[in-house]
Amino acid sequence: MPLHVAGAFVVDQQSRIFFQFRSPQRKLFPNTWDIVGGHLEPGETPDEAMRREVYEETGWQVSTVLAVVGEYEYTGDDGLPRRETDFLVRVDGDLERPRLEAGKHTEFRWLAETELDLLDLNAPVDGGLLKRVAREAFVTLRTVGL
Repeated sequence: MPLHVAGAFVVDQQSRIFFQFRSPQRKLFPNTWDIVGGHLEPGETPDEAMRREVYEETGWQVSTVLAVVGEYEYTGDDGLPRRETDFLVRVDGDLERPRLEAGKHTEFRWLAETELDLLDLNAPVDGGLLKRVAREAFVTLRTVGL
């Protein structure tokens, strides 16, 4: 049975997506780019977990869920299978000053669709999964008309 994870592709007014860099101390996927998200707690739905994680990892509040980008299965570098549901969202808060969780993330970037090659850094670890899903998030963003 896979572990359940929820992720958020947070979009700004310029149609860029928020990514944060995992610290070298992280047990899972250290020194890689990531979206906001994490494991579901007992009794949580993916939507509830995503909203909680957005607040915990950035200090922002989800204002609008634009779409579900998709559901993906992968095995973490810890060998455990995961099923992740990713959402495309808008948030309320100061988008230039996220409150990154101490010890978990060291930097952040807002990327346009043309800047996704930055995520190639992850390819040795995730086989290009984050970049592929990020492309799908941008396609989804265009289809919701924003």
